[in-house]
Amino acid sequence: MPEISVVVPVHDEEGLAAALAREIAAAFEGRDYEMVFVDDKSRDGTLAELTAAKAELPRLRILTHRNNAGQSRAIRTGVLAAKGSIVVTLDGDGQNPPADAPGLVDMLKASPPEVGMVGGRRAKRQDSAAKRWASRWANNIRKRLLNDQADDTGCGLKAMRRDAFLLLPYFDHMHRYLPALMIREGFEVRFKDVGHRHRTAGRSKYTNLGRLWAAFSDLQGVMWLRSRSRNAGGASEL
Repeated sequence: MPEISVVVPVHDEEGLAAALAREIAAAFEGRDYEMVFVDDKSRDGTLAELTAAKAELPRLRILTHRNNAGQSRAIRTGVLAAKGSIVVTLDGDGQNPPADAPGLVDMLKASPPEVGMVGGRRAKRQDSAAKRWASRWANNIRKRLLNDQADDTGCGLKAMRRDAFLLLPYFDHMHRYLPALMIREGFEVRFKDVGHRHRTAGRSKYTNLGRLWAAFSDLQGVMWLRSRSRNAGGASEL
């Protein structure tokens, strides 16, 4: 059983997926790990590219969705299938440098059990000015309303305790609210600066306007979840 499972959701990432898998293998060389790529019904050659890479990457597992279900569902599919007690998530677009992932794992392992997640924080984000502005605006509002301590929930690079993630309520787009959901469940969340790169192939699946409409309902839903939470502070067996 591997200690670490690296979960990567991918959708139409031909030209990036196999290269990303090789980078993950290099970053975790010498460690007890597996990588689980979840193909969310890609329409291009992503799945074929990953399948061909299995011959050179024995730790690579590939799961496929029968229907396109979105990034949050792909992450959850990967975590459910993961064998490691620590789960690392990475965006499939290659903008999260895998070389930064072991540092998050080490920080989580060195933390007490009540720390459920170490989130990446993009120190020098390599996106357009419009996307950076929209992200900063949304992060400020979310942080003020949810008090989730997170400056950058859009960073896909995270290290989590698998059992902590499985306690969280699932909904579409939940991956953007993981710090708030972890805190709601009684866990602590810590953060660490990580790198960020330009996308070298394909195109983003999100737009500022599309995220805006989803964010309104999602934020209200998470606020409701927080308002209905009652934390027992743990339990002791007698």
